Amino acid sequence: MNSLATLKEVVERGGVSPAAQVLHVGQPAVTKRLRSLDTCYGVALMHREGRRLELTPAGEKVYEYACLVLDHQFSLLDDLNSLSSGQNRLRLEVNFAIGEHMLPDLLLRFAELYPQYNIESRMGYSRRIQRRLATGLSDLALLEQAPDHPDILVQKWLDDELVLVCGPDHPLWDCGLLPVTDLEKLHYVLREARSSMRLTLDKALKDIGVGSLPVTMEVGSTDTIVEMLQHGRHVSFLPRFTVDDGLRNGSLYHIKIQGLRIKRTLWIARTRSNLNNDVAEAFISLLRGS
Repeated sequence: MNSLATLKEVVERGGVSPAAQVLHVGQPAVTKRLRSLDTCYGVALMHREGRRLELTPAGEKVYEYACLVLDHQFSLLDDLNSLSSGQNRLRLEVNFAIGEHMLPDLLLRFAELYPQYNIESRMGYSRRIQRRLATGLSDLALLEQAPDHPDILVQKWLDDELVLVCGPDHPLWDCGLLPVTDLEKLHYVLREARSSMRLTLDKALKDIGVGSLPVTMEVGSTDTIVEMLQHGRHVSFLPRFTVDDGLRNGSLYHIKIQGLRIKRTLWIARTRSNLNNDVAEAFISLLRGS
């Protein structure tokens, strides 16, 4: 386990010396642990590129395995600590947009209703969240895409849609209905390509024969995109739940597209191995009432 932890630190800290400092050991000890992994797996896991150590293809696989094993170990120790202290907790994961716009209110309301329970939440991409659910590192997730895994149960939560919006200085403000053919003429600031909303958007546009949009910028925060729309010539496709306030107060405008509505569903996902979690049941009850 020490050797796997050492490999992880060397990769993430960028070298033997900083890894040694974090692990509180000498550099020779770090080098020795890396060599022991090479011997154990019968293949070189790292090679030197100039002054940097880089993972080999085999090293990439072992690094991913090390991250998973160490995650499981941390989760196990955390579970044991929770059992010993008698805590009732829920490990919750959410997509970034849900985390930015809906989670704070949900957590505050839950804390008010169930002060005896504890929720540990984190944000991430759908694929990573699905992996953590399937491997037992998380108990419950709120997602923009439904996982497809035999160990994960999925329930419909809310209806949503992706809407095209612009700020008050944009030429299309109050434009009425936009022809689909005009979509490729606009300038876009969108979420990054691996985000759930981009995957949904790209598929919906492909289905109606629209090619790649001229994306000027990709931004990892819907709040940042909304702020940018207030001051520029860009438009964006965003989840309706993230822009409802702006549409109501007049700081954003919904550009309706002729013959196109991108409807979707927000999902509750949980592991089959943790169906008797009282905290999960209480949180789902809150979601159903929201």
